[in-house]
This record gives sequence, C-alpha cells and structure tokens, in this order.
Amino acid sequence: MARIVGPGGFFFKVRDREKLKDWYSRHLGFEFDDYDSVRFPVYENIDNPREAYLLLSMFPRDTDYCGPHHDFMFNFRVDDLDRVVAELEAEGVEVLPERIDESYGKFAWILDPEGHKIELWEPPVKAALAED
Repeated sequence: MARIVGPGGFFFKVRDREKLKDWYSRHLGFEFDDYDSVRFPVYENIDNPREAYLLLSMFPRDTDYCGPHHDFMFNFRVDDLDRVVAELEAEGVEVLPERIDESYGKFAWILDPEGHKIELWEPPVKAALAED
C-alpha cells in the first residue's frame, strides 16, 4: 500500500486574496468556493472509495498555516493517515502534534529536513460525503 496516493493541493500565501481571486477567476476561469479554494476533480479508479480532487487555496500573508518560514505548503492525499503517521514517526520524521478530523477528511502535518510544512490528508469515504 502506497503512502502518498496523489497530490491533494497547493496552498500559498498572498497579499490580497480578493484581487488574486478576481484575477484567477477572470483570466483562468477558476471558480472559488466559500473557503477561497478551487477544486480540480481527479479521476481515479472507479473502485477507489475516497474522494479525490486537487485543491488550490490562497491564505492571508500573515498566516502560519503554511509554517512560519515559508510561503507555500504541499498537501498530499494518503490512504491511511494513522498508519502513515506512525510509520513516519518510527523513521524519525518530525510529525507535528496537531491532528484534525473534519467532515472533509483527516489531517496531520510533518516537516521536511528544511522545515517545509507538508499536510497529509486522508479524504473521507465517498459514501460518507453523499450523506452530508
């Protein structure tokens, strides 16, 4: 079983979200949701039980969500967050203590050797999304 099953998103800090949302909408046709994000569907094996999409999200310049020293953060989809985090911890990877479990998935964060924050996302099972 693979640890990373695909990209989940690209998050980056910006100075003026409204201006950039307008630019991306007008020039590239992006449709932003209520979270200031754009979802790009990812078509995978029909038997994949998890939701799959690539997310582009803008965050305020002063956020620490991407980590205090970097302007971006990668998000990767995983098939089993608890297993992946346990394996990474056993290998000595720095795993941040915060964990989130939301209707749109479970999240954990790690740091690479240069301090880049990486978000790991286990999407919810498709049937659970349909019930919401």
